[in-house]
Amino acid sequence: MKLPVVSGVQAVKAFGKIGYLADRQRGSHIILRESSTPHRRLCIPNHAQLAKGTLRTLIKEAGLTVNEFTSLL
Repeated sequence: MKLPVVSGVQAVKAFGKIGYLADRQRGSHIILRESSTPHRRLCIPNHAQLAKGTLRTLIKEAGLTVNEFTSLL
């Protein structure tokens, strides 16, 4: 499936729906941690548009498919 065009803020909100919480921010990168297992983290660039490869990697690291991520938006 084709990846959607999303910003860093939109990605943070989408991952928040599956239990990722904003832990901290360093520069333009927002660090999210999963509430149930704190050692799982995602590092999301706070950009106006995420690169396709970056978004695909974030979706994979979260254990989602592209369809599941798109339904969270």
